[in-house]
Amino acid sequence: MSSVLKKFVAKYIKLSEDDFNALSSMVEVRNFEKHENIIVPGQTEKYINLVVKGLVRKYFIKGIEEKVTYIAKENFLINSMGSFLSESPSIYCLEAIEPTTLLSITKKNLENLYDTHHSIERLSRLVLTSLFIQKERQEYNQVKMSVRERFVQFMENNADLLQRVPQKYLASYLNIKPETFSRMKHLLMKGH
Repeated sequence: MSSVLKKFVAKYIKLSEDDFNALSSMVEVRNFEKHENIIVPGQTEKYINLVVKGLVRKYFIKGIEEKVTYIAKENFLINSMGSFLSESPSIYCLEAIEPTTLLSITKKNLENLYDTHHSIERLSRLVLTSLFIQKERQEYNQVKMSVRERFVQFMENNADLLQRVPQKYLASYLNIKPETFSRMKHLLMKGH
């Protein structure tokens, strides 16, 4: 597990061995079964999680529908960020789509590390900046791109998820009706 964390951290910053050891000593390994909830609305998010193995979907309930806002695969971070940062009840549900292993750290442990390891504080800032940019790009694409463009872009970047994630979750994530998603998938497979 340490190598997965090291590889993730290296995308953002080079930590000294001391800093990395301090960080890894605070990380917990958590395992979840397929369809097991990681957090449900009303609970306060205590962790930020790195997916080591498996898939996690983040969604909220609107009426009787589940609206998927994020799907995290290996080497992606996931949590209910607003709840985590504000220490207030989550409006989101996080659910394992497959048997999933997470590397997780609590906000309290992270803040304790900030006091003694300033490079970890810098790492957090770089990660949060990256997540913010990613979220803004996703919001822009939802509004600016056509349904077809969003579908094609997602498939180009995440073809592996087509085999791993139920189609209804992918359709919800892309804000596409399931039947439209199915039709586009069929056309893409035929090469149109």
